[in-house]
Amino acid sequence: MKKKELLNKPVQHIDIKAIDAVDIISAMKKMSFSARDLANAADIYDSMLREKNCVVMLTLAGSTSAAGCMQVYVDLVKNNMVDVIVATGAAIVDMDFFEALGFRHYQGTPFIDDKLLRKLYIDRIYDTYIDEEQLQVCDRTVKKIADDLPPRVYSSREFIAEMGKYLKKNARKKSSLVQAAFENDVPIFCPAFSDSSAGFGLVLHQHERPENHISIDSVKDFRELTMIKIKAGTSGLLMIGGGVPKNFAQDTVVCAEILGNEVPMHKYAIQITVADVRDGACSSSTLKEANSWGKVDSSCEQMVYAEATTALPLLASYAYHKGSWKKRKKWRLAKIFTS
Repeated sequence: MKKKELLNKPVQHIDIKAIDAVDIISAMKKMSFSARDLANAADIYDSMLREKNCVVMLTLAGSTSAAGCMQVYVDLVKNNMVDVIVATGAAIVDMDFFEALGFRHYQGTPFIDDKLLRKLYIDRIYDTYIDEEQLQVCDRTVKKIADDLPPRVYSSREFIAEMGKYLKKNARKKSSLVQAAFENDVPIFCPAFSDSSAGFGLVLHQHERPENHISIDSVKDFRELTMIKIKAGTSGLLMIGGGVPKNFAQDTVVCAEILGNEVPMHKYAIQITVADVRDGACSSSTLKEANSWGKVDSSCEQMVYAEATTALPLLASYAYHKGSWKKRKKWRLAKIFTS
């Protein structure tokens, strides 16, 4: 097979604005199992949006953006439904920034010879394909942005803001999460930023400029995100997957205390995950377990054990069409670092 034959069916991102899930979520409230869990989570998210002074933190892990949920996250930002994002580098760079440069993800199949894909320079994310040659353009674009910045230590939030600034002038696709977040002053943190396409670009940047380069400081990320939690007070977590983004956001409560600031635990928490809990993992504990660490208030939390591309669009559509976001305060939290 030829490369163009495999990369011929672009993933189409779901539009929560065009699909009203209020009725189906309302019906799920009268069901059991994961359906009722999802309905409860949707109500908790709506409660976050209705609370007068609640900062909503979105955490992203996994490949939902590549799989068709990219526009969901953009709409949450554009419609004032999230105030800060903590994500994996792949979700922000390899998926969102990549598409903003004009490239696409493609529907494929897991039932294929991966040696053939390697020969064709096609990378596979389960049943989704991405062109490796295009991904290397993404690497080099990150390097270009780094080359043009004054050499110093940056938080990932600062660097991603520069990526948003770059896209505002150069994006081929205007509706990207990085650009929308930049334009709406929604800070994005990637505490493991180098574990992505950005890492390759930044390594090349430092290799060519051994004495005069930028670097990304994850400790600065942690301090800045904790400053947001201190400013917010009341906060809610909408967590897609788990891993580093989930724990990073949760740990801000503990970090604030270490810095001498008494802040409340995250009042609301939702996690959509397929991780198991019996080995002590579940990407850094269940939400009830997080209560024992002083991170999450267990009175308003919901674990949803479901694959996120099936559950997230329903939850987000429900919250969007309920309309509580229309009366929310616009936090513009990125401005606390520039004022």
